[in-house]
Amino acid sequence: MRSPEQGEVRRAPSTNLIITVLALCGTLVSLQQTLVLPLLPDFPAILNTSSDNASWLVTITLLTAAVGTPIVSRLADMFGKRLMLIICMWAVIIGSLIGALSTSLALVIVGRGLAGLGACLVPVGISIMRDHLPADKVGSGVALMSATLGIGGAVGMPLAGVIYQSMDWHALFYVSGGFAVIMLIAVHAVVPESTVKTRGSFDYLGAILLSIALTCFLLAVSKAGTWGWTAPLTLSLLVAAALVLAAWVPWELRTGQPLVDIRTSTRRTVLLTNAASVLVGFAMFANFLTAAQQVQMPRETGYGFGLSVVATGLAMLPSGILMVLMSPVSASFIRRFGPRAVLIAGSLVMAVGFVLRSLLHGSVTEVMVTSGIASLGTALAFAAMPTLIMRAVPITETASANGLNTLLRSIGTSSASAMVAAVFAASMMPTSTGEVAPTLAAYQLVFWAGAAAALGGALIAAFIRRPARAIETGMEPAGATAPAPAGERTHVKPEGALPELIVRGRVVGPEGRALRQAVATVLHPDGRHVDWGRTDNEGRYTLALPESGSYLLVVSAEGWAPQSGLVDLESEDVENVVMNRRLLLSGHITDEGRPLGEVMVSLIKHSGEYAGTTTADPDGGYEIGLPPAGRYVLTVVDHASGRTRSRALTVLSTSTTLDVDIATGIPRPMERPEPVPTGPRSMKGSSG
Repeated sequence: MRSPEQGEVRRAPSTNLIITVLALCGTLVSLQQTLVLPLLPDFPAILNTSSDNASWLVTITLLTAAVGTPIVSRLADMFGKRLMLIICMWAVIIGSLIGALSTSLALVIVGRGLAGLGACLVPVGISIMRDHLPADKVGSGVALMSATLGIGGAVGMPLAGVIYQSMDWHALFYVSGGFAVIMLIAVHAVVPESTVKTRGSFDYLGAILLSIALTCFLLAVSKAGTWGWTAPLTLSLLVAAALVLAAWVPWELRTGQPLVDIRTSTRRTVLLTNAASVLVGFAMFANFLTAAQQVQMPRETGYGFGLSVVATGLAMLPSGILMVLMSPVSASFIRRFGPRAVLIAGSLVMAVGFVLRSLLHGSVTEVMVTSGIASLGTALAFAAMPTLIMRAVPITETASANGLNTLLRSIGTSSASAMVAAVFAASMMPTSTGEVAPTLAAYQLVFWAGAAAALGGALIAAFIRRPARAIETGMEPAGATAPAPAGERTHVKPEGALPELIVRGRVVGPEGRALRQAVATVLHPDGRHVDWGRTDNEGRYTLALPESGSYLLVVSAEGWAPQSGLVDLESEDVENVVMNRRLLLSGHITDEGRPLGEVMVSLIKHSGEYAGTTTADPDGGYEIGLPPAGRYVLTVVDHASGRTRSRALTVLSTSTTLDVDIATGIPRPMERPEPVPTGPRSMKGSSG
């Protein structure tokens, strides 16, 4: 691939090396989440505090990860993915150092909070893979990074047990920080910075509102087991989360540079994938949590095996390794059958695993095999979800879109943790040793809940629109030339090539006023879809192209006739796209066939909301900017005679004419033919 500034294709670092480094970053994330779990029973004595206070060592990482993920992901799209990867790594290093040097609960919680920002590495890393890997490597890279979440969790528990038994508890944080230092050096040496960036300003208000809503919700869910689900504090936090979220959504729809593009997030593929992600995340964590606890339960319970922390970790290790081994298989399935089918299959396999777990629990081997089946399904589903997301969003928003998907998965895992804690707390039984433990019925209830969640994820995924062909975003074999179906991108990057050519432009009205929330779509001249983007408050859009050349550019904006044209895109900036004709609701007002001028014409929605008002000219003609499609009522008022006349009409996405005779009240609707004006110099095509 060549750009105007380059005489030859520069070589990027080794593809396999980039995948390895980013996958190890994913392992670092899962290590951060599981490293302190085996020590939770001992932390109250170590830090001279209560068990409730010690639980904040886990809760704080959950909160910072949830709040940080959408913010860091958006900043990665704006300022560079490698830069945010490095910043997150430094947060893990500083957090680990604080934990390693502290002996007070407050400081250790601060350190754990900073380390929780490491969760942001996953969506950013996946987006880096999309930007820098050749098309035939993206699927396996994404699948491997998703799988490392499993092996990191499986390795974290036995590793923590070995370190704690042989060294001081501070060594846990030294090991975590040391690993982060190694990965920081590797990222500096191997991972290139992406040129796919979105210009503009950061949505501070949106970030604050979303952070408040997430904090209230996750705090209520994670602490409800201690406070009680009906406690005033729990209910107050849930209500506060709902109210803040209700304010956040309209703001994100109104601003031109949102933290989360709600319009994109409500597209069918993105919305359904994210909904399935919550349920799949729930099922995944329910499987991991119950498998680890079940084999540690005392033998006196009748279903436990009394394994130590280290032995438990070793028992769970095969499931983690299986997830990694499944990554190339998952990528192959995605290329062959499409991510939608793989997500459905993965969810169904998870459901089968849970059903088997409820039936087979007589030995450690049975627990390992049945939980391993659920883990296999997790590997398939987790590999498919980022692929579905990347196919359906603009290339310049892949980090923020994957960040939202990761956030929703974490909401699912948090809900699973709260559900498991609530079910176990309600079904405890004494053992012969004087201890208490959950009953087998409690475990089976969780298993069936996990199966139901997995089946729900499969059902939701079944409604994702099936592509006409199995060519997925970033999944085409290198050099593929067959046209892809409409709506699917066909970027094919050669091995080692640098990222796409990034072009930027503005969409403005006839007087140069910026049009926000317009949509610019670029296609190959033969109709294959390349990329699309939405304009910000300044009317700016950003598109990523595989190379310079001739493309079909189509621009649409609410209330304006669309523009299209074949454009030579060879540099970063292109000329303004001028939307030169408003779509109108227009017509003439008459009185028994004679023109009636200077009367008021008002338009309201059928549901009562105000849409617009104007005054007819001396010849009775009127024009109102075309409102959004829907049912409306147009009212004519002649103040001189006191007469009024109202007529119902349906507005579509095209200019409409409605003539009204105030005397007879007989409307004469018609569609006015739309002239095709000459497009701007940068759009040598048509509008309409």
